[in-house]
Amino acid sequence: ADSPPQREPPPEIEWWDQGLTTAPSYEAITPESLLISTADTIVTHYVQHPVLLAPPQDQLAPPMKPFPLTKKEQKKVRRQRRAEALKEKQAKVRLGLEPPPPPKIKKSNLMRVLGEEAVKDPTAVEARVNREIKERHEGHLRANEERKLTKEQRHEKLAANQEKDLARGVHVLVFRIETLANGRHRYKININSEQLALTGICILNPKFNLVIVEGGIHSITKFRKLMVNRIDWKESITAREGSKGVEGDAGADEEGQAVDMTKNMCTLVWEGEVRQKGFKRFTTERVPSDALARERLERARMEYMWTQAKNAVAKEG
Repeated sequence: ADSPPQREPPPEIEWWDQGLTTAPSYEAITPESLLISTADTIVTHYVQHPVLLAPPQDQLAPPMKPFPLTKKEQKKVRRQRRAEALKEKQAKVRLGLEPPPPPKIKKSNLMRVLGEEAVKDPTAVEARVNREIKERHEGHLRANEERKLTKEQRHEKLAANQEKDLARGVHVLVFRIETLANGRHRYKININSEQLALTGICILNPKFNLVIVEGGIHSITKFRKLMVNRIDWKESITAREGSKGVEGDAGADEEGQAVDMTKNMCTLVWEGEVRQKGFKRFTTERVPSDALARERLERARMEYMWTQAKNAVAKEG
């Protein structure tokens, strides 16, 4: 058997005590060898406090969201900000760093500002005041136009906000719609999913239609209001008119007769949050059978949504 490792013997004097004595060991310490009351001693009446380090887990915590201000508080903050800017400008004028602004002449104060000049020629003074008022108004409108974003900048800002919204979590909505024979309904679903940067699928099936959308919470909330509140699902339209521009439809009659929309309804089957997106874009596909619908949803790992939507209305009715 191997012998246990031998420990090193303790030193004659520890390193933290070497600066307090000149003796080579603890046995040789005498009152004369102590360096406590000498001029070069390291022992003083000062207390050394270590630097406080922030806990590492605090750096990973998300920043606190500021509380929204009420209208009254927003007006108060705006008044305070404008008052501070005015004080700073007045101080610069007092120190001579900026020229004093010209007097703002209005019709209500022209006699007080201009005085004798207004009495001598009131017509010319009134024309001058009207001209200055018009110039101030045009400058105000011009400044507003310069601050406006271009069409490309507005699109870039919207896309950036949608990306930021999506980074906070992927939310999913699943709807069951009895028929999508009305082309307006399909158009609203497609155009809103495109404008809100949502991905997902609209499955057209002879039994019922399934709509799955995924995206940020802001876009998902708007799409939910569209499906639940804004669209009139019982709006009637002929099947031939409703199926224009679409490759087949689940509820459309090939002979062009009107489709009974009185029993049409939209049911929210499921809503929640998932780890990652299952679709790259929003598409509309015609799937004639249940097996093909489940197979199509398997790519996004949402095949169970078809069974859940299939049993949704049966439980209610």
